[in-house]
Amino acid sequence: MEPAKLLALVKDPNSTVFQKAIACKKLAFVGGKEAVQPMAALLSHPQLACYARFGLEPNPDPSVDEALRAALPKLKGRLQVGVITSIGVRKDAKALDAVTKLIDDSDAEVAGAAAAAVGMIGGLQASRALQAAFDRTKPPVFPVVARAALLCAEGLMASNRPRALEFYTLLSANRMPDPVRLAALRVLNAAGPAPPGAKAYPPPTGEAAEKDQSGFLGRGR
Repeated sequence: MEPAKLLALVKDPNSTVFQKAIACKKLAFVGGKEAVQPMAALLSHPQLACYARFGLEPNPDPSVDEALRAALPKLKGRLQVGVITSIGVRKDAKALDAVTKLIDDSDAEVAGAAAAAVGMIGGLQASRALQAAFDRTKPPVFPVVARAALLCAEGLMASNRPRALEFYTLLSANRMPDPVRLAALRVLNAAGPAPPGAKAYPPPTGEAAEKDQSGFLGRGR
C-alpha cells in the first residue's frame, strides 16, 4: 500500500485498531515528515502507542524528536516509559536534561527507563548525569543506572578515552552489580598500563579478582 493510503488509515477515525497498527508498522519503512504528527497523536493511545513509536523511531525527520519531547511530560506510567525508550533509541541529546530528571521519578519503571535512555544517548554530559545518580538511587533502579553507565562508557571510548577509563574505574567498584563490575575490569585490563602522569587504575582485589578471568594486571602508577 502507498504511503498516502497508509497515512489515511492512521488518520481515519473509522479505521480499526488493527488497521492503524499495521499502517504504523508499514510507515516505519516508508513514512516521511507528513506521517510524524498523525502517529505522534497516538502516543497516548493505550493500544496503539507502541505501534506509533515503532513507526516513528526509524523516521529520519527531526520533527520526530520534537514530537517525542513534547509528549514526554504529558504521559504517565508505561506510556511515558515507551516515549522515554524511543528518545533513547533515537539518541536525542536535546532531551537529555528532561530525561535525566526522570531518573528520580517515584515510578521505578519510569526511573529505570530514563537511566537506560541517558546511557543510550551517551556523551560526556550523560556520563556525569549517571555518575551523579549512583549515590541517590537504590534497587531496583541502581542496577539499571549501572548498566546504562556501562553502555555510556563504551560509547565514550571513541570520543573521550580518558573520561571513559575514569568511568570504567568507577564501574569496577565493589558496590556495582557483578556483571557490570567484571565488564569494567576487562576493559581496564585491555587498556594496558596508564601513560605517565595519568590517573592510577588499581587492580581488583578479593572476590572481583578471583572472578575475573581476563588476567588483569592493573594499570601502572
